[in-house]
Amino acid sequence: MRLIRDERGTAAAEFAVVVPAAVLVVALAAGTLQAVSRQVRLEQGAAQAARLAGRGEDPGRIGASLGVTGASVVVRGDGDLVCAEATAPAGVPLPLPPLTASSCALAGGR
Repeated sequence: MRLIRDERGTAAAEFAVVVPAAVLVVALAAGTLQAVSRQVRLEQGAAQAARLAGRGEDPGRIGASLGVTGASVVVRGDGDLVCAEATAPAGVPLPLPPLTASSCALAGGR
């Protein structure tokens, strides 16, 4: 008995397997870039919040300086330093831990 090799449809089957994997890789890369971008903005916002707190600005302005949606900031004094610790959700639909950033500045600086 002789088998006939019929390869019709193999390209479509391979395409159906490869496309979802490629879409998943692209989606994960885009989500990673978004989370990294939020982390950088959060770090810059924490530095700005520490500088504002060191100058004695009001808490409302310090919180608004973060520039990241859903972020919160905790300011604490540590001797001559004022430190700001900012926390924000990762902003991607994956179960990731929250993003955090902290920064310190000299107290009383003008």
